[in-house]
Amino acid sequence: MKKINVVAILSSILIVSNNVYAEPLTNQNVQGTWSLEYTKKSEKSQELLPREDTWVFNDNGTVTIKNIPREGTYYDQLPVSYQVENDKLKVAILGRSGKFDNFSVLSKDEKNMTLKARFGDIYQFIKK
Repeated sequence: MKKINVVAILSSILIVSNNVYAEPLTNQNVQGTWSLEYTKKSEKSQELLPREDTWVFNDNGTVTIKNIPREGTYYDQLPVSYQVENDKLKVAILGRSGKFDNFSVLSKDEKNMTLKARFGDIYQFIKK
């Protein structure tokens, strides 16, 4: 009986400790300039795809993706709206009214943010 209690207590501590260090995603703490360091196909994937773009989240509810490489040059995407609902980030798709890219938060602190896209791609950001 005592072993079961010890296991239950340790399991509870581990579950709580994992959630204590994860900062919830809000409109306020996502605001600012985030450099997309790399993407990868899944959490278990070893292949990192380096990225150069920068996501700028504004307090007016828009995000601008800047410095996107394309055919030897760079361009900036027009601002689109974003919103945070239930610890998920919804970014409007340019030119597709009412459609959003949905991202789940894997980890978030003051300087780092890791998001998981709808089909499992991982986005690793560093705050500038």
